[in-house]
Amino acid sequence: MTLSTAGRITLGLLLAALLAAPVPVTAQDKPRLGGELIFPVPSEPPSYDAHEEETFGVIHPLAPLYSTILKVDPFDKTGTKPVGDLAESWTISKDGMTYTFKLRRGVKFHDGSEMTSKDVKASYDKIIFPPAGVKSLRKAAYDVVEVVEAPDPYTVRLRLKRPEASLLLNLASPWNWIYKADILAKDIHWYEKNVMGTGPFKFVEHVKGSHWVGKKNPDYWDKGKPYLDSYRAIFISSSAAQVAAIRGERAHIQFRSFSPGERDSLVQALGSKITVQESPWDCLNFVSMHHDKKPFDDKRVRRALSLALDRYEGSKALSRITLVKDVAGIQVPGTPYATPPAELEKLAGYGRDINANRAEAKRLLREAGVPDGFSFTFKNRGIPHPYEPLGIWLIDQWRQIGLNVKQETIEASSYYAMLKRGDFEVVMDFQCGFIVEPDLDLPRFVSTSDANYGKHKDKVIDELFVKQGRANDIEERKRYLRAFEKRLLDEETHVIYTLQWHRIIPHSSKVHGWTITPSHYLNNQLDTVWLSE
Repeated sequence: MTLSTAGRITLGLLLAALLAAPVPVTAQDKPRLGGELIFPVPSEPPSYDAHEEETFGVIHPLAPLYSTILKVDPFDKTGTKPVGDLAESWTISKDGMTYTFKLRRGVKFHDGSEMTSKDVKASYDKIIFPPAGVKSLRKAAYDVVEVVEAPDPYTVRLRLKRPEASLLLNLASPWNWIYKADILAKDIHWYEKNVMGTGPFKFVEHVKGSHWVGKKNPDYWDKGKPYLDSYRAIFISSSAAQVAAIRGERAHIQFRSFSPGERDSLVQALGSKITVQESPWDCLNFVSMHHDKKPFDDKRVRRALSLALDRYEGSKALSRITLVKDVAGIQVPGTPYATPPAELEKLAGYGRDINANRAEAKRLLREAGVPDGFSFTFKNRGIPHPYEPLGIWLIDQWRQIGLNVKQETIEASSYYAMLKRGDFEVVMDFQCGFIVEPDLDLPRFVSTSDANYGKHKDKVIDELFVKQGRANDIEERKRYLRAFEKRLLDEETHVIYTLQWHRIIPHSSKVHGWTITPSHYLNNQLDTVWLSE
């Protein structure tokens, strides 16, 4: 066992200790068949293709229609234990350079055709080696893969350029849906507007602005599942309306999170009819500044915007009203690669003396030639929590150093198109991982990433990302990560981190077979979920 592997096991134990609320059911409970699970989704899918998207607006309504090679154990609260989905078994060569997966036989797409290794190869080729004109937000995370092979219909082999201990976890990604090779060969963009998977549910309809419906797949490979007859995702952007749907028992659960106040109101109104699960959350908002637009091409200006933020007082106030909590660096607090608090305070904007920080911010702005009362537009995502309160807080903090900031709120389904166009000066960006792991959380900050929306080009960042991923010694890896963090948040201030998220899921006590994890991208296949009446 390498030290890196040991670190990942420790991470799992730490997260298990951090998980707060009791889970009301276990895998041993006897499921009841039938019923329709209803859940609000605060955002609609910008496209149907998970390979090029990164919003729960895609995962929550569409994940029940698809399968992946591996997935995270749906009963593992740490969200760090990979189990087979389409893969029945797998082996890793002694030198760590070859991963071989044996696929289940008899798995069918929803059109009745058999899923084989050529479908897995075609899907992973699209993710890792996308042709010109095809977006793949995760190709940088699989840079280690040299080639994907399909030596026979039920075997898939990945050959690597070098060993990478995090690869197996990465292959449990809920984004890596397996598509049909024949369809991709005819039109690689087909899945942007159409659906064809092997998942536990089949597509029924999507009515924009209203709902998405899936029905039970009777030919699903895991006999006896799913337990539900159907599911219905209802698109509701208003947080108050989402809470009202749960309170009125017109919906069972919302898989992203509610705020502390919304949790308390539901518990007060519904008593034993509501069950609450809470967890640390591998999510945070950060601010991206377009490096090709003045004055944000000047790192003194970017650093001044970070120095203006009083993160510690912000944490106290905002954690009472929305789903943010801890002041953190590039990893979830309490996990093996998180920044120690004393070290964190050395970064620009993390020191405890806010008056000194803001005086330095004003000096940097003067030095950069930015006039007093400098104005710019801050674009924010049209989702209530935590975007709206965080946006209001940021604007107030920047006002403290003489900046005049106008906020423009963009409807959630249009937000990614705006980011991809680079149509902003300063924008609310975010990082949400499906497993707490630097290799998976940080690739968006390398120069070649399609998710590097601020367009910074930094060879030092690129080199440090590669070095931390190859380090076999946990202390060596920490040193590279601290250097990466200082470069990203302090020396160059390519982005500005705000506060770490905290996940809160109050749901109907009728819902069983669903376990919270530190990621709202996990456990959305719904094959283990059932309703008690």
